[in-house]
Amino acid sequence: MLLGIETSCDETAAAVVLNGRKVLSSKLFSQIQVHQEFGGVVPEVAARKHVEILNSIVEEALSEAGVKPSDLSGIVCTAGPGLIGTLLVGLAAAKAYAWAWERPFIAVDHLLSHVCANYIDTDLEPPFVALLVSGGHTQLLHFENHRTSKILGQTLDDAAGEAFDKVGRLLGLEYPGGPVIDRLAQVGNAKAYAFPEGVVDGYDFSFSGLKTAVLRAVEKSMAPLPVADLAASFQAAVVRVLVKKTLKAAQELDVPRIVLAGGVAANRQLREELSRQSSVPVYIPQLRYCTDNAAMVAAAGFYFNDASPYEVNAYSRQKHPKTLARKSKAAPTQR
Repeated sequence: MLLGIETSCDETAAAVVLNGRKVLSSKLFSQIQVHQEFGGVVPEVAARKHVEILNSIVEEALSEAGVKPSDLSGIVCTAGPGLIGTLLVGLAAAKAYAWAWERPFIAVDHLLSHVCANYIDTDLEPPFVALLVSGGHTQLLHFENHRTSKILGQTLDDAAGEAFDKVGRLLGLEYPGGPVIDRLAQVGNAKAYAFPEGVVDGYDFSFSGLKTAVLRAVEKSMAPLPVADLAASFQAAVVRVLVKKTLKAAQELDVPRIVLAGGVAANRQLREELSRQSSVPVYIPQLRYCTDNAAMVAAAGFYFNDASPYEVNAYSRQKHPKTLARKSKAAPTQR
């Protein structure tokens, strides 16, 4: 079993997971209320809060799982991408635990961890196409096996989650904007505004034009602002293009299943439309494993289980998992 630690942004989390599938414990402290007054995450504030809370979160995770450090086969931690300051807190702690408890240290990629959330409590096996949609990234990936993936396409500007938050601010909604827009869209008229989908060749995405279109609509609207209709129309445009390109990739690559991952995977319309329109099974994480959490990190550690050198540093942009591992047989064998 593996202990996972996640501090890539504003969630302090620790979890114990067995065989990459069974969650024995998953503890999380959210900093949303801390950052709401700023309208977004303040990296320095987030890092200090991680320092304050992480050790107690790890202790709670071990206690709830009923395990001792000697029962663990490794300590897994997010190395990036994310906020450098917050990542360093988790990395330093994970290395310290690994050294003190004489357990292997395993650094994993945050984005691949989101995909691995789909292994939890399911029978998912590759190959599959994964739609990864979060606050910082939007990607379509093809997984040939557990450890080999290829990026088919990605956003050329704003990520889908970033667009949700920015539009939320345009509409005067509280941070984070994504969940609020999702709620408003349930009562709004999605056909009130014909927002563009951001047409881009291939499997890439673009959401900056859509965001600008919402801004123009807000500027032209008379008071009171039709917030629910704007939210519904915006969300419908995002979901249409995400679903369309994912289904196209799955069909052209002839994969037997589709995976949805990332914080935006919690969006109800996206979950429903992708499942409804797909001709192959769609795997979607439980809501608590869509946003940042440590269970997905531990799951990733099981599948990308090469021991990492202590020299591994935090990074803000995605790296290939092979760069996080040392060329040795130091990976844990007991799981």
